[in-house]
Amino acid sequence: MGKRGKSGRRAGRPAAGVVEVPKGSVVNGPVEGVYYIDTGDCELIADQDNSTGWLLKINGVMSSHIDLADPLFLDFEYMRWMAALIESRWPPSAAHKLRGLHLGGGACSMARYFSAAYPDARQVVVELDGKLAEYVRGWFDLPKAPLLRIRVGEARAVTETLTAQTRDFIIRDVFAGAFTPRPLTTAEFTAHAKRVLAPGGLYVANSGDAPDLKNAREDAATIAAAFKHTVIIADPAMLKGRRYGNMVMAGGDVPFGDDPQLRRRLLGGAVPAHLWDDAQVRAFAAGAPVRHDPPPPPSIAE
Repeated sequence: MGKRGKSGRRAGRPAAGVVEVPKGSVVNGPVEGVYYIDTGDCELIADQDNSTGWLLKINGVMSSHIDLADPLFLDFEYMRWMAALIESRWPPSAAHKLRGLHLGGGACSMARYFSAAYPDARQVVVELDGKLAEYVRGWFDLPKAPLLRIRVGEARAVTETLTAQTRDFIIRDVFAGAFTPRPLTTAEFTAHAKRVLAPGGLYVANSGDAPDLKNAREDAATIAAAFKHTVIIADPAMLKGRRYGNMVMAGGDVPFGDDPQLRRRLLGGAVPAHLWDDAQVRAFAAGAPVRHDPPPPPSIAE
């Protein structure tokens, strides 16, 4: 399983050599190659199935896809599921001045999507790697602030500084290898995310796991402990523990309801997905521990 699930299509060709970008120079548009970034390297690959598409690998792991001609095209299936879920709560319209927080940047595919779907949206993307953020702005012509701001920093540290009830949705899509760093999965962190959400807001998490589903069950248990209402979206093989992959989990303070249009949209994708309601999520998580921050080290007496 890679860092980010994809729709099954593997396009592009490996880049050759490292592109040296002089310090202080302006990056104007994407150029294939491997680039040094603050946390290692990233590789930009032209999508051979789409003349305006680009794939981004970070430290050898597939991270993002961008279509320069169509910001509403999402190539990664789990991103389509996230978009469908959020749009079921707020049907796309300029009238919805959504406030979004994206924990994990990559190529900013989701933020770019919501900027197109909701022209008056205000979004912040938190990206740990400052050099990557600089490249992505230069490559993909992202909306400018205040519509879309990229804040360089560690996702948890930034979330803890945010004012209460100031975001309509939060998307957690941060990975170190195959899994989300533990500090972003605990009850204490989830409480901070809940505090930042406005009434009626959605906390949406990309949860990666192996077939044993241990990580997913703990993630679900932790989110269900924080929020009154939950859902999970995933394809049947993943839900049955038959492969490595991704689940989309979400929590909120108001019921999700049974939206037939959402279910049809999820089933109609390249990778058909099922939606589990709150009762199914809690049954799935039953017996799994809620994750917590480690206790502070004992103080040393003077």
